[in-house]
Amino acid sequence: MNLWFIPVVACYLASSAAYGGYLFVQKNRFHQAGYALMLVGFLLHTVVVLAEGFMSGHIPVQNLHETLSFAAWVLAGVFVLIRWRTRLKILGVLAAPFITLITTAALMVPDKEVEIQTSFSSLWLILHVVVIFIGYASLALACGTGILYLIQERSIKGKKHRFFYRRLPSLELLDNTGYSFIVIGFTALTVGLITGFVYAQAVWGRFWSWDPKEVWSGITWLIYAALLHERLVAGWRGRRAAILAIIGFAAMMFTFLGVNFLLEGHHNEFTRW
Repeated sequence: MNLWFIPVVACYLASSAAYGGYLFVQKNRFHQAGYALMLVGFLLHTVVVLAEGFMSGHIPVQNLHETLSFAAWVLAGVFVLIRWRTRLKILGVLAAPFITLITTAALMVPDKEVEIQTSFSSLWLILHVVVIFIGYASLALACGTGILYLIQERSIKGKKHRFFYRRLPSLELLDNTGYSFIVIGFTALTVGLITGFVYAQAVWGRFWSWDPKEVWSGITWLIYAALLHERLVAGWRGRRAAILAIIGFAAMMFTFLGVNFLLEGHHNEFTRW
């Protein structure tokens, strides 16, 4: 099945190149080509994900290959949908290479079959996984927007209105867009945690067991909850919000990958990497 990824990676890579061209020459045709290639890559990727799920009989997040593929697919889908609804064209300059990187990693990892003790056909588990990944994708885009905000802020404060200043949107647009991503991601993360609690009660007989994945998911949730709280109560905007979005993304990445490699817990039953 890994060979099926070659045209997917090719489309994502071509999209990255097109968005890179848009960054340098600021011609709309480069952005349009980047978005079109991303859409084609996402559609091809959808076929691959559905085929993997059909052949295995479960949601395809059973091993590292499937998990990375699924993560890249959801991120591409969220980007395609959100980009269609937002004016932030430049976000593809970060999103497309990141999607390409994840998909390339999935291509390089063997698609090995593993024996899973816990059922992957539970509706609660499927809902939990899908919603959590949507939350992760939205928060990844929030991190990207935060990085763009810090770059543009530095350009303005340095009074060197050169390369990035002319190519990046206003700080207000970046801040508002990042906030929207965080609201979407935090909502999805909350729903994902709730469905995970329900599934844990059904499988292990308790909602919470201090599993490392649960603990780090809680830490990640608290970081974004603090960001939203301080924004609404204390008016945190701009630089503080951008930095916290990046910190939250780092915690999220450790929850997503680091816990499985470094720590043991119930969730290792789901992903034998």
